[in-house]
Amino acid sequence: MVTYPQPGDFALTKISGIPGKFVAAGQWLVGDAAPVQHAYVYVGNGEIVQAMPGGAELVRLEDAAEPVVWSTGRIALTAADRMRICGAARGLVGTPYSFLDYGSIALAHYRIRPAWVRDFVADSGHLICSQLVDEAHLRAGVHLFSDGRLPGDVTPGDLWKLLHPKRVTSTDRDLRRLAYG
Repeated sequence: MVTYPQPGDFALTKISGIPGKFVAAGQWLVGDAAPVQHAYVYVGNGEIVQAMPGGAELVRLEDAAEPVVWSTGRIALTAADRMRICGAARGLVGTPYSFLDYGSIALAHYRIRPAWVRDFVADSGHLICSQLVDEAHLRAGVHLFSDGRLPGDVTPGDLWKLLHPKRVTSTDRDLRRLAYG
């Protein structure tokens, strides 16, 4: 079945080659192994916004990585939500990328979270792909996560789990609360 995205939807994709293997290994190390390593927001007119090592960019959907899954129909959004998400995503174009955010997210998983590291990730002046998706939604007033995590503490695997929920135990919630404060 072919899924046609609507403006404001996000996609999760695989990254091929060595970069994809590094991202997948990092996700595995933080207990976040998912079959995806990248995320982007569809902003309409055949365009997406994605965070890349050179900074967030607006590109044609046809030039982006093939989606594994779209959020289409999985997250309830109004037409107004969709417009705000698209505007917010477009407003993030040019935002620098930060490899350090991966390290911070890993430290949070192991419950090592100095305040300066926490504050660095919470500063949306730099974003990895999954943070861009989350930030665009937050700026539009749509909260994808209600588990108390800090803004920026989101990986492609977290977005995968959001679209593929499993039963969460109280132990999972307690561990999440410890990791994210």
